[in-house]
Amino acid sequence: MGERANVRVLLLVGSEAEIVADASDADAPERYPAQEIADAVGVPVKELPGTRLTAAVGVGDRLSGWQLV
Repeated sequence: MGERANVRVLLLVGSEAEIVADASDADAPERYPAQEIADAVGVPVKELPGTRLTAAVGVGDRLSGWQLV
């Protein structure tokens, strides 16, 4: 299995979720489609802020394969 990162949903901005990695060297938050994340983890979009997840790290450090911690 590939590398996974621990991440947290900071907030919602329109239809996007602002995601930050739980690491001291993490860069600025990145935005991902909120509905995609909500569907993957079975949580309503409005409940995503504050949620801790893991995600697969792909090409260009893009995240996918969202899972609840």
